[in-house]
Amino acid sequence: MTMLVTDPAQGIIDLYCKELKLPGLRRAYPALAREASKAGHSYPAFLSACLSQEIAARREHRLASRLHLARFPATKTLVGFDFHLLPTLPKAKVLALAEGSFVRAKENVICLGDAGTGKTHVAIGLGISAIQAGYRVRFVSALCLAQELLQAQQEYRLPRYLRSWQKVDLVVLDELGYLGLGPGGPLLFQFCAERYERGSVLITSNLDFSRWVEVFGDATLTAALLDRLTHHSHILLFQGESHRFRESRQRLQEVPLRQGDGA
Repeated sequence: MTMLVTDPAQGIIDLYCKELKLPGLRRAYPALAREASKAGHSYPAFLSACLSQEIAARREHRLASRLHLARFPATKTLVGFDFHLLPTLPKAKVLALAEGSFVRAKENVICLGDAGTGKTHVAIGLGISAIQAGYRVRFVSALCLAQELLQAQQEYRLPRYLRSWQKVDLVVLDELGYLGLGPGGPLLFQFCAERYERGSVLITSNLDFSRWVEVFGDATLTAALLDRLTHHSHILLFQGESHRFRESRQRLQEVPLRQGDGA
């Protein structure tokens, strides 16, 4: 096939791509046209290549948009997580969760362990994997969400605020237990209760379940919350030395060596 793309034709194609909202095709078709002309590709093959580029561009845009809306504090993947430092953490199970089936089943994941053991890293990694699988994800700290819920209640817009989360497939609720929630505790309970069997929650906490009452301040409410959260859940235990402490210790050990090298 000989395909000659004149400047007027390119201008018309550009206009059509803009009108039809096909930015991926608009960027890719000139190079694809030259390649098709040189290789003698058929018209259907050229059209297929153009449409493939448009689909890829849309997927990339959708992924970038959902990553932005997720509001992750940092980009961390499971590829960058060193499972060898936490031998009790089942790597196979974490990687299986990364496939996203727990989100589809509206199940929960609860990461329990001391500070610095990688809970947030794994939580973000699972969240990014869920986005790549096509789900909508939102990351928020437990204290921040409790405060937002309290503000919404004070402004008489709590029902509308709660509804705004219904489109989120997976809520990553980070750092539950580091600070008390005060009057926001019952509202966070309401938030989690409304997601029961409707959407997934991934929680990271430095406290064992027996101590969650310290956060919510009410034993009955805490028991009811745990009953809902753990009914359909995967519990991951993070037992090991703090990554941050280990890195700080290594830096301190390296300082005398560098000073000795310069002596």
